[in-house]
Amino acid sequence: MTYRAVEVLLQADLILAEDTRTSGKLMKHYEITAPMQSHHMHNEHSTLDSIISQLKQGKQIALISDAGTPAISDPGYLLVREAIANQIETECLPGATAFVPALVQSGLPNDRFIFEGFLPPKKGRQTRLEQLSQETRTIILYESPHKVVKTLGQCIPFFGADRQVSFSRELSKLHEETFRGTMQEVKEHLEKKTPKGEFVVCIAGKSKK
Repeated sequence: MTYRAVEVLLQADLILAEDTRTSGKLMKHYEITAPMQSHHMHNEHSTLDSIISQLKQGKQIALISDAGTPAISDPGYLLVREAIANQIETECLPGATAFVPALVQSGLPNDRFIFEGFLPPKKGRQTRLEQLSQETRTIILYESPHKVVKTLGQCIPFFGADRQVSFSRELSKLHEETFRGTMQEVKEHLEKKTPKGEFVVCIAGKSKK
């Protein structure tokens, strides 16, 4: 948390959070008493009009994520788009975004990269993997702990077992870990223990040779 973020949250009339129980602990730590409202992927469409109406009335509303930056593979895009359409000023505070440190410490080229976020869960997944296997830039994926081994297994037929990969998990937390190797080595490393925490997977781009 930055000083600026705390200051903004102290001045907010309402705080939108993915999980008010999780964010409530942070608010209590900083003695932030503004009311909180759930704002997540399952209700962001239905609550949009109400939030825009409150903003038009002059309320200051802050949107926070459980981790990372709102709208980066998290709720936020719809709200920002609608605010702009209604000529409501928006401001994004710089903060933690998992893929940036993961990319930097991966050791893979980071002058040009492609951020994919989460792969399609089912429909279009194999098509997307086939397309990405031809990408020459470093590829960045997000994946959940219970799917990461399966995802790497699905990637191998398209990328090859020898493609270089780095994953980072629990970034900035107590059990932060980064592991680098071939796709097969990384998969085998994760199979040795139950993966925990959200994963950022960086995959080397296809060689131009």
